[in-house]
Amino acid sequence: MLEVHTLSKRFGGLHAVRDVTLSVPKGQIVALIGPNGAGKTTTFAMIAGFIRPDSGTITFEGHDITGLRPDRIAEAGMVRTFQITQPFAGLTVAENIRVGAFLRTPSPRDATANARAIGTTLGLAPFLDRPAASLTVAGRKRLEVARALATSPRLLLLDEVMAGLNPAEIHDIVAMIRTIRDSGVTILLIEHIMQAVAALADDVYVLAQGSLIAQGPPRAIADHPAVIEAYLGRGAAAKLAAHA
Repeated sequence: MLEVHTLSKRFGGLHAVRDVTLSVPKGQIVALIGPNGAGKTTTFAMIAGFIRPDSGTITFEGHDITGLRPDRIAEAGMVRTFQITQPFAGLTVAENIRVGAFLRTPSPRDATANARAIGTTLGLAPFLDRPAASLTVAGRKRLEVARALATSPRLLLLDEVMAGLNPAEIHDIVAMIRTIRDSGVTILLIEHIMQAVAALADDVYVLAQGSLIAQGPPRAIADHPAVIEAYLGRGAAAKLAAHA
């Protein structure tokens, strides 16, 4: 579904992303992991159109989307979430979700119905008519995903959707992501919670200092010497292997 080939980006003297190649097959959950500053979010931003790559190509469902604007990429069926959630605080939860729904329909009635259905599916039913500003951190994470889903994507890019959550909330978000995948949406995610990566990912790519250092299923990644040295450490590697 998504093919990224030798993607690179410099910021002045910093080579933030260097010749990254990855593939996201339809129907799978693929994870992109690595230490802070590895280039994960820059890679996401290039894929979603927020940053133009210096070189390389991005192909989505057989079409070259390299350098297209984010709105054009969203219209094509791929959207991303952001790690720092910024809902429209003056709107209700349902109204926030409805903003995304207008990408596919000009009808306020249809957009509202779609928004409320998505909010209910993602566990936001009790909060739909409340101000978005009243949500907890976990609630805002769900809202961020709901707004993206309202655009009816076929590929969803999730940027650290579990950051800042407690173990019970992480468990619930893992279940939510599985529900989204089972509904027919393919997922590429950035995540630091290794137990969640092991529970969700069919395939894992590992970035360090802007370059890919490993790729494979979670159990193979947990045993990869370069990944253990650059990112996981022995303790996290053992947890990843235990949950894979």
